[in-house]
Amino acid sequence: MVACERQLLGLALACIGLLGSIISCALPTWRILTAFENFTFITFLTGSKYNKMVEGLWKTCAILPTGQTQCTRYKDIPLPEDMKAARGLIIIAIIIEVLGILLGVAGRNFMNFVPDERQRSKMALTSGIAFLIAGFFVLIPVSWTTNNINDHFHPNDPKVVKKMELGAALYIGWFTTVLLFLGGGLVCSSFFRRNGTGLTFLFFK
Repeated sequence: MVACERQLLGLALACIGLLGSIISCALPTWRILTAFENFTFITFLTGSKYNKMVEGLWKTCAILPTGQTQCTRYKDIPLPEDMKAARGLIIIAIIIEVLGILLGVAGRNFMNFVPDERQRSKMALTSGIAFLIAGFFVLIPVSWTTNNINDHFHPNDPKVVKKMELGAALYIGWFTTVLLFLGGGLVCSSFFRRNGTGLTFLFFK
């Protein structure tokens, strides 16, 4: 695969990664808490019985046995510290991804935003590095949240959750991390050429 094709494929993967980051950030299913009964975390459900609750970066929702969903935003209830950190990191990742995509598009040879070829190459290389950095900013919160998942949350109180599970947003986050690392790696690899003595770094071909 030639360098320009690697750049284009890496940029496409990063665009999909940006979409995944936005979806992961918006979904309220980072953690799934099950086996609730008479739980008073959401005040308007005090005394009611339900067996599933989901937590996201922006709101938490209780799923009633009837299938109805009732949600509360974190401005009305305290935001857990790990969710607060995850929210900030994901938002930073999205901003970096947007900047990386803009740099990647401006650095493409068929674009004339920057007439100097060497400057375009530097912009394209910077976009690849940005995708790698964004991948770490997504990896940290999903790994942190995954590490905090356990099945013995408040084990001595039968009225509080008995089980924690991974939500769909975390799986999307893992997939997004892979896409960003692949995209950034492909873009950066297009600036290396193999010769008789090894790999040579290129700013432009």
